This record gives sequence, structure tokens and C-alpha cells, in this order.
Amino acid sequence: MATLELKNIRKSYGATQVIHGIDLDIPSGDFCVFVGPSGCGKSTLLRMIAGLEDITSGAVCIEGEVVNHISAAKRGLAMVFQSYALYPHMSVKANLSFGLENIGMPRAEIEERVMQAARMLQLDQYLTRKPGQLSGGQRQRVAIGRAVVREPKVFLFDEPLSNLDAELRVAMRGEIGDLHRRLGNTMIYVTHDQVEAMTMADKIAVLRDGKLEQYGPPLDLYNAPANRFVAGFIGSPKMNFLPGEFRSGQVHLKAGSAIDATAFAGAGDVELGVRANHLEITDVSDGALVCEVHSAEQLGGETYIYGALSDDTPITLHRPGQVPVRRGEKIGVRVDASVVHLFSMETGASLAT
Repeated sequence: MATLELKNIRKSYGATQVIHGIDLDIPSGDFCVFVGPSGCGKSTLLRMIAGLEDITSGAVCIEGEVVNHISAAKRGLAMVFQSYALYPHMSVKANLSFGLENIGMPRAEIEERVMQAARMLQLDQYLTRKPGQLSGGQRQRVAIGRAVVREPKVFLFDEPLSNLDAELRVAMRGEIGDLHRRLGNTMIYVTHDQVEAMTMADKIAVLRDGKLEQYGPPLDLYNAPANRFVAGFIGSPKMNFLPGEFRSGQVHLKAGSAIDATAFAGAGDVELGVRANHLEITDVSDGALVCEVHSAEQLGGETYIYGALSDDTPITLHRPGQVPVRRGEKIGVRVDASVVHLFSMETGASLAT
């Protein structure tokens, strides 16, 4: 296990800066997930930690030691790629042992590490097979096993599940989580899928345009987002944002309702953020927002309703059970004021006190 610190990390390609001074402290044994939209810099940041990408300025520290000028092979890290990167002509066993053979490790120790990793990842019955004879999930386990046998200080995962189908992704998330609990190593995991981030991470680093937007435990980011971007990115379905004006402790929505906001500080144009499951369906009456239903997803145990308010603001409701609504129907919507968020229209920052 090892601590990992990023100190004012910057990356430029010529005059174009892509990573803008990121500071991050990842404690030993943590499972940290870098999440953000495509092009936000998360994979570039991971490759800089790994030593596969030069650092323009700042420092990467592993166990307190600056490793900027230490080669990737000597940093004590192991990386699992999206593409698996297995040798197709080698057996599973040969793939697992190849890296250890290259550094001259004794044969007996290689055998012990390979067999231990194979048992841990349930690959022991596939050791003589070639990668082409394995399923996607099995190939991914071989790629993870190749990292495990190195006994690294830190595991780095670069979108390792993006090539798998939905059902297999869920299963592999569980397997990687189990691996982390068994080994206790520090792990950094890159994904664009916020569901993966929420279900796997001890802490999440949300990135946008090469900047760190927020860092902390998943539920802290969900319950107390620092800004509109984090609020909209973390959580599924996406948070609803309703424009309005904040005055005298209330948000006067453009859609025609006033919501208590005495827990916030600010004034002027704002966006009120409310999650889909914090909206209730009621009669169309004074005080309720009016939503015209555009579509509904009936999933048996839950219903998602998509529509628009009177000012054309799109809105999503999530209700338990089976809610009978029709396209074009108008329904009343009440907001649970105790769980709303408020963001500055100008800066996007949270106005929570």
C-alpha cells in the first residue's frame, strides 16, 4: 500500500494547457475514482501518475517521494488498460508470468505468484488457454491478474470495463471491489460512468476541462455538490435545474412557484437543483408546478416521467411503483424544499451556507 500525492500538476502540449494545476491527496489503501466527461483529462492524469506521460510542472509523490523523473517500470505501479493488451499467441499462464520473467524473478516465485493470482481471479482452470479462447470478462481478469502478480504499490485502471456488455460490467465492478478488499492496495480507477464511480469508490475526483471540480466520498458529492457541474454529473437520472430569482429567503421560479430557500445565502438569478426522486406528483392547483408529460418509462417497480414545465424547462420525475400517465397529460409537481440545492446562475457555484 502507498500514499499518492499530486502537487499542482500541470500538462501542456505546446501552448495548449490540458491539466490545470491539480492538487490531490490519496491515502494509502483508498479506492479513488477519476470521473468526468470525455476529454476532461482523467486518462492523461492517470498516465502522468504512471510515468507514461511527461509532467509539465508540479510533482507526483508516492509514499512521500517525488517520482517525476523515475521511469514507469520503477515506480512500483501496475496499470490495467481498456484494451486488455494481452499477448494473443501466449497462454493465460504465459501472459501472467511474462512481466516477471523479464525482470529475472526466480522461477519458483513466479509460479507461486501466478497460481495465487489465478486462484484469486478464478482463472486456474483457464491457464493453458489463449486469449482468443476466453470471454471478454475472462480476458479482463487476465489483464487484472497480470497487474496483481507484480504486487504493486498502486493499481491504475484506465476504463477497464468499457468494452464489456452491461451485465458483465456490473459483475466485474463487484469483482474489482472484492479484489480491493482482499488486497488493500491503493487503487486509482478512471471512468466516464458516474454509476461505476458511485458504486466502487472510497473517494471520487470529478474533473472538467483539466480542472478538479470536487473531491470526496461519493455521498458527499451527491448530497453536497460544490457546483452545478458536479450536481449534474453525479447521480442518475441527472439533477433537474429550474431557473428562478432568489429574494427574501425564497426562490421564485420562472415556471410559477415559490420555494423556501432560507437555508441558502445569496440573491438574484439562480438555478434551483432538485433530484428526480425528490419531486412529488399532485393535483394541478395553486402552488404546484405544472408539467406537461412528454413520455414515461414504466419499469414495473418504478416509473420515470419526462416532461416540461410551463416555461419550457425540461423536468424528470422518478416515482416508485407504476404511475399511470399519458403523453400530453398535465400533472402537478411539488418540490421537497428540504432537499433542494441552489446555484448561482452566473458562476454555477453552490449557494449553500
